Amino acid sequence: MSSEAMPLSPASVPAGEIQRYTFQERLCHWFSALTYVYCLLTGLAFYTPYLFWIAVLLGSGATSRFWHPIVGLGFLVSILWMHSLWRRDMTISGKDKQWLDQVNNYATNRDNLVPPQDRFNAGQKLFYWVMFWGTILLLISGLLMWFPEYISFRVAWIRSLAVLTHECAALITIGAFIIHVYMGLFLVPGSGRAMVRGHVPAAWARVHHRLWYDRVAGKPSST
Repeated sequence: MSSEAMPLSPASVPAGEIQRYTFQERLCHWFSALTYVYCLLTGLAFYTPYLFWIAVLLGSGATSRFWHPIVGLGFLVSILWMHSLWRRDMTISGKDKQWLDQVNNYATNRDNLVPPQDRFNAGQKLFYWVMFWGTILLLISGLLMWFPEYISFRVAWIRSLAVLTHECAALITIGAFIIHVYMGLFLVPGSGRAMVRGHVPAAWARVHHRLWYDRVAGKPSST
């Protein structure tokens, strides 16, 4: 569902607030988060023996090994589902490039100096695409690691490349995920609540996503 079709004030939204995420979008987001965190924890357990205790807490090493790739496929489904919902909103625009040039003002909460943004700002869009393409790399490399018996001994180097690719993609997505959680919970108060309740105060929307606010509120576009 694109932001252009989003209703301003459905019956379930309190007065003075705007619907930011539909129930389907929130369900997709939290399903994605849960499956990713499980893969993150079990993956870290396999990455180093110092963290193998995580696998023990999640059932056992064998249990974690069994469920890691299966839950990983669930995460892939959530990413594809999310792509069907948000791909139009995630297009990088000229306004996004201006935002990136002023990202230091955003990081220091000088919002008045940041170019107005649409439903998602440039940082959110970059996170989205890092996770999307990172997931594709994790899928391809993960399948090669999941079924090594189908790789000929003569091209065994492919397995080594798959392991290296899987680790690099995982570390990149982990870094992006940490930044995403920090931004949503601490740097921009209200972002986390929006993903739980589905709506935000109109004033919050106007400050952080002016272009989107103007559109859903039926006001002239901000420059």
